[in-house]
Amino acid sequence: MCINIWKHFKKFTEKRGGNVVDLGIGIIIGSAFTAIVQSFVKDILTPPLGLVLHGTNLENYFIVIRPGRNESAVYATPEEAQADGAVTENVGSFLNTVINFFMVCFALFWIFYSFNIIHENFESSKKKDETDPCPWCQELVPKDAVKCKYCTSIINEKIPSQYKRDGTGTLIDLDQ
Repeated sequence: MCINIWKHFKKFTEKRGGNVVDLGIGIIIGSAFTAIVQSFVKDILTPPLGLVLHGTNLENYFIVIRPGRNESAVYATPEEAQADGAVTENVGSFLNTVINFFMVCFALFWIFYSFNIIHENFESSKKKDETDPCPWCQELVPKDAVKCKYCTSIINEKIPSQYKRDGTGTLIDLDQ
């Protein structure tokens, strides 16, 4: 039983091993990237934004829904309010999370956008070496194409060496 499972696992890793390793590396890099973005948002971006909007750090912006044991208390942070038993809506923390999400999306967009531009440039230079423009529609078609895949016009008639055209355009088999 264990040997059979081991064989299946070995087959799985041989077939998909590269993808599994790539996925693992992607997850590790993604979590490290997320930590960097979270630190950027929490430590650099939201403190000045909080000063503009609320006068303190954005994470300390909260609304007391129900006061705690000491009803006349003024709380500086959500933690102080919750320690007193107050119920709070942590608006600043939520805004911090939303900003964090959009920053990750923005950074990922630019990473993939840059990657796609590089990939398209590489592919287009590769295609230019292997293609010629169609004389009729000017679309790029492979150099050895007989018909254009866009306008279906005949580009290059490839006649096998054993055939020859007579004066009327009919093929004559030279082997006969």
